[in-house]
Amino acid sequence: FKAVTGQDGSWSVKMNSMKAGGPFKMILEGENKITLQDILIGDVWFCSGQSNMALPMERLKEAYPEVIENDDFPWIRNFFVPTKASLSGESSDLPRGRWMPATQSNILSFGGTSYFFARKLFQEYKIPIGIINSSVGGTPIEAWMSREAFVGNIDQLKKIDTFRDSVFLNNYQKSAKSNLLARSVNQLPVVDLGLAGPLKWTNPDFDASGWRKFWMPGYWADQGLRNINGIFYFRKELQIPTEMSAKQAKLYLGRIIDSDSVFLNGKFIGNTTYQYPPRRYVIPQGLLMPGKNILIVKVVSNSGKGGFVPDKNYTLQVSDEKIDLKGAWSYEVGYAQPKQNQGFSGNAELPIVAQNEPTGLFNTMVSPATRFAIKGFLWYQGESNTGDAKAYGQLLGALIKDWRNKWKQGDLPFIYAQLPNFMEANYLPEESSWAEFRQSQLEALSVPNTGMAVTIDEGEWNDIHPLNKKDVGERLALWASHLAYGNEDIIYSGPIYKSNSINNSELTINFDYNSELVVKGKGPLKGFALAGADKVFHWVNARIVGNSVVITIPKEFKPAFIRYAWADNPDRANLYNKSGLPGSPFEAEVE
Repeated sequence: FKAVTGQDGSWSVKMNSMKAGGPFKMILEGENKITLQDILIGDVWFCSGQSNMALPMERLKEAYPEVIENDDFPWIRNFFVPTKASLSGESSDLPRGRWMPATQSNILSFGGTSYFFARKLFQEYKIPIGIINSSVGGTPIEAWMSREAFVGNIDQLKKIDTFRDSVFLNNYQKSAKSNLLARSVNQLPVVDLGLAGPLKWTNPDFDASGWRKFWMPGYWADQGLRNINGIFYFRKELQIPTEMSAKQAKLYLGRIIDSDSVFLNGKFIGNTTYQYPPRRYVIPQGLLMPGKNILIVKVVSNSGKGGFVPDKNYTLQVSDEKIDLKGAWSYEVGYAQPKQNQGFSGNAELPIVAQNEPTGLFNTMVSPATRFAIKGFLWYQGESNTGDAKAYGQLLGALIKDWRNKWKQGDLPFIYAQLPNFMEANYLPEESSWAEFRQSQLEALSVPNTGMAVTIDEGEWNDIHPLNKKDVGERLALWASHLAYGNEDIIYSGPIYKSNSINNSELTINFDYNSELVVKGKGPLKGFALAGADKVFHWVNARIVGNSVVITIPKEFKPAFIRYAWADNPDRANLYNKSGLPGSPFEAEVE
């Protein structure tokens, strides 16, 4: 192959499809000579979205210890795109990174969803699988779309073009930061009582006998102290058996809202700066003493309901011995944060965060990759857009069209994860922004060559970052096997709503991908609700008949709408197929 460099030093070579395999080496010769080693020929998937796509295997290591210990797949490669955002226009190169093989020392850095996706495909097809993981937590879909995707949206185009003006943007940012500084000047300084006295509250000798009682885990708003954020100190006296003392230990403190610092016997153990990571700390050898030990957790809560998230792991572990940390603690307030906007008025401008603005991440983390041939797209995103489900349905279709246009490889497979169950379950039928959002995701299946993995059974009510990424990745891989590899011999989707009809007093619901419908677990089929024209929903009895679901319509009731699994956390939903794949939530008008 030969290429001529442009004036900017760039060049490109287009190669025909080659047989999968390797490793190979590539020799580049010009005025100098460069040799690139360990090159594989295989399928590359562009994987993108927000935190549930980015979430690394390191966060999942307690959930999959055997995978972390035993997996060794050098033919699976991962390129994790470093976070970089810009509103000034499209970049020519991705942020600097490197391809990493899925060997034991590297697996912890792979995104969990994309790793299990690639692992499943490799085990099935025995060809190299490459992952470009371009994901940023907490980002909206608009940030991942190009300017062209917003053609027809005058307001968004005006905003995009305005922010491309570097002079305007720099002046705006300076003004906004000045306003924030002016606000902070008008506020009283933070005085943490835990640090202000002659004896710090983290000192084991501090007398905490007058502190409030607290039952771990939980939230202080539920235990007698409402409407307060700030700095809090939590204290627990531990009795350590002699055989556990002086050894290295692991401390698990579930998940804490928002940030925390941990002290044992007055010594700093570690800290976590935001709410989402699981709290896992190592207590060095020699710090645990036989008998009495004082554990202090300093928590900083910025907004909302602060505390210790229930149904998580709160233990101290030495080898195979564990001490349960749930139960009676004590706590005190070190600093009460003033109410928001107290001490100033007005609607001052806030600084622009490029990764949250339209095109902000497409410019830097997507556009440069469009020059490379890929097998398809993997998408796990939406939590940041649940406030406007209707708009998301339009945006997702626009993003799919946009990316396919940019890659110029036709209707590449676009496979995405429907949002999982999350938040508290409700026993009665309810309105739900997350259910509306899942409906918008469901309707995106009308776009050709798309697939959706249903995950309403893989979430956690108390964690927006559920740990079960293996089933999610493998369900996405089932769709890839069908769409990208032409496998027609597998069941790749759970039941998807198709149509309904009324015959006398029975409503029959038909599904696509309806191979042998089953009820998961014991008991009757659950999760179906009917409403009249007033859209007030009521649970109804449903049963499986063949490959359909049949509902007996209550007497003197005229149904107008049908819903299934319509909730933030649809824990009653139990419609599956014989392959163990769940049915998608849906809402439909009764025909």
